[in-house]
Order: sequence, then C-alpha cells, then structure tokens
Amino acid sequence: MQSKILSRRDLEFVLYELLEVGTLTSRPRYADHTRETFDAALDTCERMATELFEPHYRKSDQSEPRVYIDDDGSERVRIIPEVKQALQAFCQAGLMAAGQDYDLGGMQLPTVVNAACFAWFKGANVSTAGYPFLTIGNANLLLAHGSRQQIDTYVRPMMEGRFFGTMCLSEPQAGSSLADIKTRAEPQPDGNYRLYGNKMWISAGEHELSENIVHLVLAKIPGAPPGVKGISLFIVPKKLVNTDGSLGERNDVALAGLNHKMGYRGITNTLLNFGEGKFKPGGRDGAVGYLVGEPNRGLACMFHMMNEARIGVGMGAVLLGYTGYLHALDYARSRPQGRPPGAKDPTSPQVPIVEHADVRRMLLAQKSYVEGGLALCLYCARLVDEQKTSEDQAAREEAGLLLDILTPITKSWPSQWCLEANNLAIQVHGGYGYTRDYKVEQLYRDNRLNPIHEGTHGIQALDLLGRKVGMDGGRAFSLLLERMAETAAEAQASESALRKQCAEALTAAALEVGTTTRQLLASKDANLMLANASAYLEMLGHVVIAWVWLRQAVIAERSLVTAQGDDAAFYQGKLQACRYFFRYELPKTAAQHGLLRSLDPTCLEMRDAWF
Repeated sequence: MQSKILSRRDLEFVLYELLEVGTLTSRPRYADHTRETFDAALDTCERMATELFEPHYRKSDQSEPRVYIDDDGSERVRIIPEVKQALQAFCQAGLMAAGQDYDLGGMQLPTVVNAACFAWFKGANVSTAGYPFLTIGNANLLLAHGSRQQIDTYVRPMMEGRFFGTMCLSEPQAGSSLADIKTRAEPQPDGNYRLYGNKMWISAGEHELSENIVHLVLAKIPGAPPGVKGISLFIVPKKLVNTDGSLGERNDVALAGLNHKMGYRGITNTLLNFGEGKFKPGGRDGAVGYLVGEPNRGLACMFHMMNEARIGVGMGAVLLGYTGYLHALDYARSRPQGRPPGAKDPTSPQVPIVEHADVRRMLLAQKSYVEGGLALCLYCARLVDEQKTSEDQAAREEAGLLLDILTPITKSWPSQWCLEANNLAIQVHGGYGYTRDYKVEQLYRDNRLNPIHEGTHGIQALDLLGRKVGMDGGRAFSLLLERMAETAAEAQASESALRKQCAEALTAAALEVGTTTRQLLASKDANLMLANASAYLEMLGHVVIAWVWLRQAVIAERSLVTAQGDDAAFYQGKLQACRYFFRYELPKTAAQHGLLRSLDPTCLEMRDAWF
C-alpha cells in the first residue's frame, strides 16, 4: 500500500532524475555511497516514521505536554512515552549524525539525501521530529563556530542522542526584534559568563527525553555596542558537564511556563528563566554560560542555525501539505457522492468525488504546491552539497549565491502555499474535514505555525527585497534569472507545444521580475520601496516555483517516451501539474507587478486612528 506520508516515487524522481544525486558519489566525501546505500537509508526512515512516529501523531496533539513539580521543587514537563520511544529508536539508528563526518559517528550522507530521509519524520509527526531537528541544527552551528573543547563536550553527545539542543533567541518584550533583547552575560574570573534574563517561545526547552539540554542563548555582555552589533552567543547547558564528560550540578535555567499553541502541540514550547536563583551552580546565582566564537558576533553565528532552520521550516511546511494532499486524494478516490453534470439518470450510481472537475482542481492545486515545494527544498539541500564538496570554486560560489537568495523564498513560499494545500485538503473532505475524525484538520493547525516560525513572511520579505536581491551588485539575483533562462531555453527546444508555451511564459515572467526589481531598487525612499515587500516575496516565489515545475516537466517529458504503466501515469501527472501551475498560478503575478511598480503607499500611509 502506498504511503500517505509522502510519495516515495516523487521523492526518488526529485533525487535521482531532477537533482542527479547519484553523481555526488564521485566526490571524495561521498565515495563510500551508492544509490543502494541512499535507498537503504530512505527505506529505514520510511519504516521508522511509519511505525514509530506517525502512530502517536494524534495522541501527542490531544495529550500535549504538561507541567509537574519535581521532588526538588522545580517545574518539569511530562510528555507521552511514545515520543521518547520514537526518539530513542531514531538515535540508536544513528540518524542524529547521519550527515556528519565519520569521526563524529556519522554516515557522511549528502545533505540532500539526509534532507530527504528526514522528510519522512516531518511528514509523519512534525512535533516529535522537532527535537532532533533542533538538535542537529544546534550541533551544526557549534561545528562551524565552536571550539574543539565545545565540540567534544556538547556536539558528540548530541550526535549520540544523549544530549538534545535548542536555540534561545526571542524574549517576551522583544519578539523578533533581536536588537531589543535584554538577557545579559556577566564575565567571570574563570573566563566564562553568568547569564541573567528570560527567553520566550523556546521549542524543546524543557523535557526528560535526554540526559541534558544544550541551550544556545543570545545575550549581551555589559558595555557591548547597542543593537544587534552587541549580541553574543553562549552555550548554557541545563546540567553542567564535568571535565571527564560526566554530568554535574543543575545549571540556573528554570522553566517558567509552557505556551499552549494552536498546533505543534506535541513539542514543548517554553518560557525559560536564566539566573533567577532557583538553582545555584557553584553556590551562587546566574546561569553558567560559555561564549561561542567572538564577543558581539553572536548573531552572525546564530544565522548559521537560523538559515538552516528556515529551509527546514519550509520543508516541514511542504511535508504537512504533502501528507494532507495524499489524505485528500485517498478520500476523493473512495468517497462516492453525486453524479457527473451530464448524467440523465438520477438513480445511476454515485461517482467518487475525484470524478468532479472542481475536486480535481483542488487536488491539482495541492499537487502543484507540495510537489513544487518539495523540489525547491531539496534543490536548496543539493546546493549545500555543491557549496561544500564541489571541486570547482566557481560552482561553490554560485551555489552560495543561490542559497542566499532562495532561503527567504524557501522558508516562506511553502509556508503560505502548502498551508493552502492543507486548507484545500479540508475542503475536499467537506464537512468531515472540519472534524477531528480525519487527520487533515490537525495538519492544517500544525502548518499554520510555519508562516510565523523562524521569521514571519514580512521579515523574510524585508530580507529578500531589502538585502538579498541587491547584494553584491545583484549577483545572486542575476544568477537566479540566468538559471531560469537556461531552463526556458531547454524547454523551448522541446517538440511539445505545451513545453514551448511554458518556456515562453517563464521567459516573460522572469523579464517582468527583472524590470520590477530594478524599478524598486532605484527608489530613493526605502520605506516606500519596502512597503509592499510581502507582495514581492509572493510574486518572486511563484516565478521560482514555475521555474522548478518547468525543470521537472522537461525531465518528465523526456522520460515519458519510454515509460509504461505506473511510471507513465506518474510522468503524465507531472506534466499536468506543470500545466496547472502555468495556467492557474503564474498569471497571478501580473497584478503584483503593477502594484509593486506603482510604489503604492496605501499601507504605508494608513494611520492607527483610522482602523
């Protein structure tokens, strides 16, 4: 029976046909791998996700984490036992370190294959998958910016699954405005620090799932420059670690409460107090912290984890939309209701609702969003491999440029449109979709967080238009348009009239994007230029997905020539989804170009008193 978490056939198409990950095995880092080892890893993850993560998806939502008072008087969190059982199996399988070096206990899987493997867990149970997701990101940051001692003390236990990790950025009074954080780090005679402050919205901030929790905390050292230029980054473990690696006394990190969310209920989301005096390591107040990297360079270090997390959030949004689509498709095929509009006999058997054109429209929309989003997210993971392992310096630089400009799009576009896929999945189910009897309502609630996670649409839009498209003389933006032109030229050479039409449409859309972008960047009023940045993000995101779909269609058309049976149907489905996106979705960008070029001040000029 085909999985309703994710289409394995689509995953293999993106990996092996679109992204050609098999070619990575010629590189020294991946020389021990073959397609067989990649497939074996995917098999393991699909099986574990299906057997251990998906079964408690609903239970962890209905029985969300609760606070209890421990024997020492501290507040702890109780979580259903299935979460720990699933995560223990995940760690025992070596999956926490799957993409890491051999000397860290890793498998040295390519980033793109590792992302495809982890997709199964996000689709099966996004809350439980959040614990390793954060831990892996935490470890990757320390591998890039931490000292050898910090790596040995904290990263190795995380890769073994003994320690889990978090990222502690936001504060109650600051939200996304990190320049306004107040947590302070007082220097100590021993070269370490004592931290005092509060952090809010900290996922996985308290639990009993691991021996220790490694918090990465943004704070300011007294006397540091104001704003973001004065932010430093610290390791603040829940329990101190002795020089021999054993666990020492409890650090002064205390749970102040849980946030009860609309979705993502299975993972703890916490308010943490640092240095409030509930615990006194060394007999005095303050949470012991260890500086990562240089003072006042904390935000630069944290962006390593934040950018990785942004692409990961986009992938999570895709998977929630994807499994919702597969559930809607299964329901539409099995639910008889109504008759075709031309049916003359009112007593004739009802047809499955998949036979109705409007249901097909909703399914096609979902398919175009989720399969387009999956290809984009895995393409970004493939760029990471190119950036890290290509022997061609120019190729590494180009991969980095494309990653820079695509990161805000990859975070935000799936968060908007794969959420819309979940909305349509509910609609396909009709009244049943709005009940808890079917999975799609929970999938929607879980996915609604992703437009907020790791920076809202507005923040990503400001980053894209205010910084990314114009940086380095517009190199990244120009390179992205070049890649679109290459795909359009390849499609233009096709014998298919549809491919030629799509190539012409993409060429025209890219030309419009260039014109709009130049006009916006030429504006002398930054506030006016950025007033409609979210419309720009949505517009460019749609053009990027059109490009991704045309790349898929070129390959599908080529493969269809010799395909038979299920394979032929699969490639036909790809071509039809591409056709849908170009006919129904890409034309939406025309109105956005007009709005953006007009430098419309409507939102900017609105006054609070007028609401």
